[in-house]
Amino acid sequence: MDFSVVVEYFPRLLQGTWVSLQLVVISIVLGGIFALPIALARISPVGWVRAVPFAYIFFFRGTPLLVQIFLVYYGASQFDAVRESILWPILREPFWCAIIAFTLNTSAYTAEIFRGAIQAIPQGEVEACKVVGMTKFQMYRRILLPRAFGIVLPAYGNEIILMLKGSALASTITILDLTGMARTIIARTYTPMEIFLAAGAIYLVISIVIIAIFRQIELRQNRYLGTLSIKVPDKG
Repeated sequence: MDFSVVVEYFPRLLQGTWVSLQLVVISIVLGGIFALPIALARISPVGWVRAVPFAYIFFFRGTPLLVQIFLVYYGASQFDAVRESILWPILREPFWCAIIAFTLNTSAYTAEIFRGAIQAIPQGEVEACKVVGMTKFQMYRRILLPRAFGIVLPAYGNEIILMLKGSALASTITILDLTGMARTIIARTYTPMEIFLAAGAIYLVISIVIIAIFRQIELRQNRYLGTLSIKVPDKG
């Protein structure tokens, strides 16, 4: 194997890495924002309120991420109303189509993680909030959501890593992320082993950094609290 090609094209791989990080960070931030209200609706005592987020989560957890990307990128463009709308400048760009698909997908998984964390809080803590006269809004803002944040950290860190690996699918719609850039380099150099090993190593390093960051946040957040474990939904 000739690893000199890795040295030569390493700056190009870093360019692809930067695109991958943008995809992951933007999607995770937007997905987290959308996931919280979805999770709260998911635990509502009202049946029809629970039904809508349940259907949303069921769809995005039950279908492959690749299919979701294709539905957004290829599917939206077939409608004249979409092509003539103000959203078309966004929906015609592969990058933003990937962001939309990733955001919808990760918000569904994150909502389930948040729901599990909220429901994992001991009932005694909820009763204590009611005893001291807190309103429902105060209870969530002061006690339940901060408590759930500490519980959710391990599973949420795993979701970010899964999203990082899933971001490789963005290359299927012409985005030159890390995987897409690696495939482009391989097409020029015919060195798949060396380039894919280098790309895999970069993904691994990023994953290690994410694990270390979340480990430190978890230790700090839960330094006075006992941690609870919740099951991480498997991606299909």
